[in-house]
Amino acid sequence: MDSLEGKKAPAFTLEGSDGKSHSIKDYAGKKVVLYFYPRDNTPGCTKESCGFRDLNSEIQDLNTVVLGVSKDSLKSHDKFIADFNLPFVLLSDPDTEMMQKYGAFGEKVLYGKTSLGTIRSTVIVDEKGAVIKHWLKVPKADVHPQKVMEFLQGL
Repeated sequence: MDSLEGKKAPAFTLEGSDGKSHSIKDYAGKKVVLYFYPRDNTPGCTKESCGFRDLNSEIQDLNTVVLGVSKDSLKSHDKFIADFNLPFVLLSDPDTEMMQKYGAFGEKVLYGKTSLGTIRSTVIVDEKGAVIKHWLKVPKADVHPQKVMEFLQGL
């Protein structure tokens, strides 16, 4: 998939871990970090989510909301949030419809084997709904939240 930078963020409506329905238009006037991750409670996803947790108050100070997205169930998200004290909403996309729009689901290669799955990636949407940054593939989940923070601070 090509980068979404400079384009309007694709519309979506997904159920969140807070029991509410979420759409990108709900966040007009704020920046949104959408980070896509393969699975709750796995090592890389846990490191990435905890990184965003640890930076969350600083990110919020920059008029920005963090939303994590995976195809896991809301029940799985609830356990993940409780286990690691995550302070932001996790969205459930079991059909991967939204993730496909953002290039976060498709063919990937792991250990030389090609499969279909969630592609660890991140999109930052500005206050007007345009994508201002798109990491098509996040190579190091543990340091990625800091890179997102540095990008936001540079705006």
